[in-house]
Amino acid sequence: MLMSGHEIRELFLSFFEKRGHTRVKSASLVPEKDPTLLFVNAGMVPFKDVFLGVEKRPYTRAVSCQKCLRVSGKHNDLESVGFTSRHHTFFEMLGNFSFGDYFKKEAIEYAWEFVTQHLGIPQEKIYVSVFREDEEVFGIWRDHIGLSEERIWRMGEEDNFWQMGDTGPCGPSSEIYVDRGPDYEPERYLEIWNLVFMQYYRDERGKLTPLPKPNIDTGMGLERVASILQGTRTNFEIDLIRPLIGFGEELSGRSYGGDFETDGALRVIADHLRALTFAIGDGVLPSSAGRGYVIRRILRRAMRYGYKLGILEPFLYRGVDLVVDIMKEPYPELLQVKSFVKSVIRAEEERFVNTLRKGMPYAEEILQKAEEGVVPGNLLFNLYDTYGFPIDLFE
Repeated sequence: MLMSGHEIRELFLSFFEKRGHTRVKSASLVPEKDPTLLFVNAGMVPFKDVFLGVEKRPYTRAVSCQKCLRVSGKHNDLESVGFTSRHHTFFEMLGNFSFGDYFKKEAIEYAWEFVTQHLGIPQEKIYVSVFREDEEVFGIWRDHIGLSEERIWRMGEEDNFWQMGDTGPCGPSSEIYVDRGPDYEPERYLEIWNLVFMQYYRDERGKLTPLPKPNIDTGMGLERVASILQGTRTNFEIDLIRPLIGFGEELSGRSYGGDFETDGALRVIADHLRALTFAIGDGVLPSSAGRGYVIRRILRRAMRYGYKLGILEPFLYRGVDLVVDIMKEPYPELLQVKSFVKSVIRAEEERFVNTLRKGMPYAEEILQKAEEGVVPGNLLFNLYDTYGFPIDLFE
């Protein structure tokens, strides 16, 4: 019997709860105290002030499953979502955290026990990466856990040294990989868990000073782990997402698993439906600036791919029921906002359809005049300025 996404989530949370960690509910996708961030994009974000030492919590160990949204910057490019096997806008990040409590040895022991004994991943399929200068962690994996040296990869700062920003807490990391076998090339070795050992503070001159109390921050993508345990080629076929691809198949009359473009479009719709439901549920409304603009872009991109599949009328709002049905167990609050989310998405879809209808004749005229597929910038701006026609439709 394959483990479901919900079972994996609960297994992780209860595993760490039994080991003295306080279960912390997922924070909103809208960061509470961080104006530099559009959305919560990692499990550690709600604990940032604790790591910085400016906030004290009544516990020194925590475990969470955090809703995350990544749409730009180094972590994600919106345009690649749907056309790779692992990129998402919305995803869930499992994490265990220590605030000056346990450190490297215990963090590695917990991770090894959970992956091998509770997830049931065979030990011989596990490889790890370590920061090349971190002899302590190399030694823990080799001498304490018993991994052979060829299964411990020494990596440079770019891959295995984490920092919060140009200044602030930082430290080496160790990543856990699963060997899925030669059939899964080029993604044979899949990273599932990143353990960050926050032991230094980097100042303005780049100097590293040991922190008085080192911290642990780990992150494991739920969708990725589910993909391994459920034996799917990509994250999109897991039980938490596949029904949403089915929603797109039903509306378009196309089948998943046929050709690259159709599969990509169906994945875009499935992924973006999750992002829209959760973000709007957390109070982010489509608009022309900031967070709202990102949500508008996600919605319009999903509509655009629906259009490519022959879905010409508003349809995304109809998928909200399915998202809520799949995710209501861990996020019961979705039931209270479902009607609101549907009405917001429907209104935005109708607005976009009207925009397209008004601007389409002018857009076609521009395309006819375009030389060698290049559309002059001033004409594009005109189209956007006059009709609100999205420029990215010309890509």
